[in-house]
Amino acid sequence: MGSLLTDIPSTLPTEIFQDLVKTDSIRIERIISKGHSTPDSDWYDQTENEWVLVVKGEAKILFEKGMKEQHLKEGDYVNIPAHQRHKVSWTHPAEETIWLAVFYS
Repeated sequence: MGSLLTDIPSTLPTEIFQDLVKTDSIRIERIISKGHSTPDSDWYDQTENEWVLVVKGEAKILFEKGMKEQHLKEGDYVNIPAHQRHKVSWTHPAEETIWLAVFYS
């Protein structure tokens, strides 16, 4: 048993990526951000689909196609198909953003 909302460091110089479940067909990851974003020149271009939920906090994801940005708040989720280039353009600087990401084929 575990909790997505515990064991959070008091300072976050870098984002934390923690696998909670990992098999050949699925990976479930907790991500903790606080003011972090993807570098301007980088884009995620993943071979897996990704379903992501903001459990706590808020964030913005920018999708390269159409340069469309989505603002996610607590409880909001989005499904990102494989190879849909995207980046985290903003996470709340004063509070942790806790994500639950499910990667699947």
